Amino acid sequence: MEKVWQEPGDSRRHLLMERSVAGRVGCSLPGLDVPEQPMPSAGLLREELRLPEVTEPEVVRYFTLLSQLNFSVDTHFYPLGSCTMKYNPKVGEAVASLPGFAQLHPRQPDATTQGALELMHRLQTSLADITGMTGVSLAPMAGAHGELAGTLMVRAYHHSRGEAHRKKVLVPDSAHGTNPASAAMGGFHVVAIPSDRQGNMDLEALRKEATADLAGMMFTLPNTLGLFDPNVAEICDIVHQAGGMVYCDGANMNALLGRVKLGELGFDVAHLNLHKTFSTPHGGGGPGAGPVCAGPTLSPFLPSPVVLKEGSRHKLGRPPKSIGKLGGFHGNFGVLVRALAYISLLGGQGMREISLNAVINANYLLSRLKDVYHLPYDRRCMHEVVLCARNQRAVGVKGLDVAKRLLDYGFHAPTMYFPLIVEEALMVEPTETESRETLDAFIQALREIDREARENPDLVRGAPHSTPISRLDEATAARHPDLRWRAQEQ
Repeated sequence: MEKVWQEPGDSRRHLLMERSVAGRVGCSLPGLDVPEQPMPSAGLLREELRLPEVTEPEVVRYFTLLSQLNFSVDTHFYPLGSCTMKYNPKVGEAVASLPGFAQLHPRQPDATTQGALELMHRLQTSLADITGMTGVSLAPMAGAHGELAGTLMVRAYHHSRGEAHRKKVLVPDSAHGTNPASAAMGGFHVVAIPSDRQGNMDLEALRKEATADLAGMMFTLPNTLGLFDPNVAEICDIVHQAGGMVYCDGANMNALLGRVKLGELGFDVAHLNLHKTFSTPHGGGGPGAGPVCAGPTLSPFLPSPVVLKEGSRHKLGRPPKSIGKLGGFHGNFGVLVRALAYISLLGGQGMREISLNAVINANYLLSRLKDVYHLPYDRRCMHEVVLCARNQRAVGVKGLDVAKRLLDYGFHAPTMYFPLIVEEALMVEPTETESRETLDAFIQALREIDREARENPDLVRGAPHSTPISRLDEATAARHPDLRWRAQEQ
């Protein structure tokens, strides 16, 4: 198989320092048109700092080569389960880059930012309609930030009623991992609710925990098994009857767009990952946006600011019982621009097609792979499918080996070993933007890796073979990372 790392004539010079030759320069500076200034004192100079001496072509080739090594949704299929690494239309980038948006300053007076405020108000209105909620705050700057906002809103609600004794939050074992962390950060005691044999929430376990100290539940829907819990309305009723609030982790909303409204299911508050469902490049630690949407009971507690409309004018406001600000300004505005552009581009019918294609693609993978990879919950999935490498482990190949071998076939690895309740889990989200041809190639690669696992397991256990760096000792790399080039070690 062709190597990913290739540079004709010199494939070993992987670092810019290794290209350095004394005396070479990469730029020509004009003559001084100001008086020459003295150098800083010797104590401020770093004589030991070696900088590469390279020509401009060397620099250009080096960084161009690095860019070709990036694995991205613009170059490859990126089937990370739970993360929705999908292709995003470039029109969103163009709109977010318009000077009227990109060059605004958050301290400008409202009178000079009416266009931006109108955009935010339209987005609030759109997200309220999509979720079936009554109020929206765009302030949270990530999904987990939205979760924290929701838990703080629930806490503020109970305190406003004189029920500060409600300290317990229930979290299903099939929830996103941030859910229990967010509840704990909100000051609650977290109790896990197990899944039943169908991958749904165990209702009997839920009823036992629905006691007088219950503050609420954090409920990922669809859950991390890629499944829609058909008991969702009953679950909400059980929590409500105990006096609790129900929070929906709406990060997987691309499975439900245009088909299900969270408010109508019984949820009191939810967040949406705009950087997953509504078109912002995802990954690299940001940027993100996790607007929180609330029903009538919790809307007064939304974080500030929210955008209010008075006649033809817009202004920033604060809900009457707001939990306050979550950040310095108004959220990640560029992400909000991209989201409204995406919603406006697709419209209602386009939203429905997103969820249709996401679910069809995931079930297509399920149907084509379940005879080779174990399917822990043999039922239709939603936007992602969780497979299991149990069959491959029986012949000495683990899920990690399968994932590493996929790199040799030109595919990014799926999410591994999550959710934790599935052994040797391979969590695959094809997203709504991938073609059948791409999915067929991915399916063929996974089937071929299964064949290799049985016929030549060492080939799979030693993968990847065609990447710039072969398999790392991941435990050592995590505990003792080597993050810089040192001349004395070369």
